[in-house]
Amino acid sequence: MRKLTHTFIGTLCCLSASAQTPPVANVAQASLKAFYLIRSGVPVEPEYAGEYARPQGHADTQVLIHPSAASPARPAGSVISSPLGWYDAGDYNKYVVNSAYSCGLMLLAYEQLPEYFQSHSVNIPESGNRTADVLDETMFNLKWLLTMQDPSDGGVYHKLTTPNFEGFVMPADCHQQRYVVQKSVTAAYDFAAVMAQAARIFKDNPDYPGFSTKAEKAAESAYRWAKSHPEARYDQQQMNRQSDPDINTGEYGDRHADDEQYWAASELFILCKKKQYYDDAIKVEPADMQVPSWGSVAALGQLEWLIHGKKLMKEKAARQLARLAKELARRAKESPIGASFGQPSDYGWGCLADCCMQGYLLLMADRYLPADETVGYRTIALANMQFILGNNPTGYCFVTAIGKKPAMHPHHRISAADGIEKPVPGLLVGGPNPGQQDREAGRLTYPSKEPALSYLDVEESYASNEIAINWQASLVALSAWADCLTSTAR
Repeated sequence: MRKLTHTFIGTLCCLSASAQTPPVANVAQASLKAFYLIRSGVPVEPEYAGEYARPQGHADTQVLIHPSAASPARPAGSVISSPLGWYDAGDYNKYVVNSAYSCGLMLLAYEQLPEYFQSHSVNIPESGNRTADVLDETMFNLKWLLTMQDPSDGGVYHKLTTPNFEGFVMPADCHQQRYVVQKSVTAAYDFAAVMAQAARIFKDNPDYPGFSTKAEKAAESAYRWAKSHPEARYDQQQMNRQSDPDINTGEYGDRHADDEQYWAASELFILCKKKQYYDDAIKVEPADMQVPSWGSVAALGQLEWLIHGKKLMKEKAARQLARLAKELARRAKESPIGASFGQPSDYGWGCLADCCMQGYLLLMADRYLPADETVGYRTIALANMQFILGNNPTGYCFVTAIGKKPAMHPHHRISAADGIEKPVPGLLVGGPNPGQQDREAGRLTYPSKEPALSYLDVEESYASNEIAINWQASLVALSAWADCLTSTAR
């Protein structure tokens, strides 16, 4: 096959762009509503979900303490209640590190566009109260996160899971026992960060009285536990050698916790103004800013300093963001469609979240950096949005069931098992992935080995077509801001 040069990629993108991409407003609406459709532990009701209504699955009121998570107050086999939250990805488990990161993005998105989100109703059970739907939806997951903390010592369980992934059946048809497993330093720091962030944003919120105080106490307790257990990293293989039953679901392993501590210390200082947290943040602060992901969360702390910090930390964060934004702008100049995303090295597992977050960081730069340094940043961010929606070499809109050529067969158990032709709408799939990790096991045939074309819209393709809440949160953040900008321009 001919080599995909940048010129040829440009031709493909232009051909793709000839197909009308869906309105950004539709994507902003559907991407947030999708979180309601993947709620755990409650019925998804016809009044709010239409044909995607389903009965309650995974009440999670009889969850067992796995031996790896045992403590004197909660020995192995103890029963706890840990309901609510979102299903994490194509599977039915709930993972603290990814949930906390996703909530952090949603809260950050709200802080940038409070007026937009206050008028942005997506018809969920909480719609009509005095709180923006994006905050109500985030609260649904925050309530679950609070149940993942051991009240006896402040430690936070890494995940709530079945021993093995469920089959492609509906939640109500799942019957494996569910466990909370090992407390981890990364889960505790991420938990501390998002609880501190939420305590600040929900302070004096009339719909959730008392939450802010509870979240602040939980955050400080988790932070203390994490500082005293720096080696408590989640290693599933080692855990399985020591405890039964074996756990074979998503690991979310992370060998480094400095970025998690930095995010947590930053959020706690901004909330509490205690010198300890400032000093801790300085000790582990990164030299540069990187596009954030669940396993690299420092940028969330850096952005908080940019928004809420005093002069020294604000200026430092601004310089870090400026360097990253300039690099993204440089890359956009090499792109045939003016997007910062799309070079061969960009593609990989869940890469479209990076596409969204690059765009989001450019919009943050556009807002918080001097105007003479940000020329063109909005345009690049909107080009990244259009890449997601179809202006890309595959021609696919990578958001399920939206647009003229959308992803229609995601690796998502509910969409596969509900008997409805269209998948749950508004979900961002992972995107082109030259690793093609599912090719051999699933006997799948990709259209090309070229990075930009390594995508399959088939249910079996977990490497390119799965969904995940962290990717979803990045789509909410970018599409909302893009909608705000484009609706203002109309």
